[in-house]
Amino acid sequence: MLQIGAFSKVCQVSVKTLRHYDSIGLLRPAEVDAFTGYRYYAEEQIDRMNYIQRLKRYGFSLEEIARLLDVSDQTKLLRALRERQEQLTRDRRETDVILRELQTHISMFERTGDMMTYQKNYTVSIKESPALSVLASRRVMSVDDFGRCYGALFERVAREHLTPTGLTGSRYFDETFDHDASDIEVFIGVREEDRADQTLPAQTCAMTVHRGGYSTLNEAYGAVVRWIAEKGYEIAGAPFDLYVRSRFDAPSPEDWETEVWFPVVKK
Repeated sequence: MLQIGAFSKVCQVSVKTLRHYDSIGLLRPAEVDAFTGYRYYAEEQIDRMNYIQRLKRYGFSLEEIARLLDVSDQTKLLRALRERQEQLTRDRRETDVILRELQTHISMFERTGDMMTYQKNYTVSIKESPALSVLASRRVMSVDDFGRCYGALFERVAREHLTPTGLTGSRYFDETFDHDASDIEVFIGVREEDRADQTLPAQTCAMTVHRGGYSTLNEAYGAVVRWIAEKGYEIAGAPFDLYVRSRFDAPSPEDWETEVWFPVVKK
């Protein structure tokens, strides 16, 4: 048996942490002296403690770890580890994108002396949007639901033997933005007009092109809205994105190209 201090030293975890794990039932001492209150840990518990530490490094919460420790089905455990691996891979990609954005921002700031230069690189103009025959799905969804919605639409394309135009997009109907619950319509362009769900009409729009990942699309929206106000227009419908180049066309987010369209009328 090891006293709590010795167990702490062997596992390289603080006594405070061990007491916390005891209080939440994650790792209880093998014995507690009834007279002194000293906690004692069995040598066999070292493996469990190290397992907990490893799961923490993987990014699991203590609540998730507690559940995993009780999993006897190895298939479920393997699935949880693989899902975490996929999440970490997505996080790494996003971090890489942010680092590249930061480097570009620093370079522009050093060159121009203007911290906001990156927001002034958008060219906004009045254009007529294309009329589009589309398969569409509109519902209240989170940003994370996009992939599933597009997946369902592409399944329809295959099932109904339709011909995609290669253009996808989304329209935003809420007046405010909520990452977890917004009224959004995603759509896929198809060549068969008579079998499409709807035809998006041509509209007069203020339009700009955003190059790069979607995490900075807000900068393109901001540029368009400022331009609309400065030029004496007003927004006259739901704005929408057209994904001209996306992850389906270019693996690197820096090569993605998104058209941002805001229907407008002159004041």
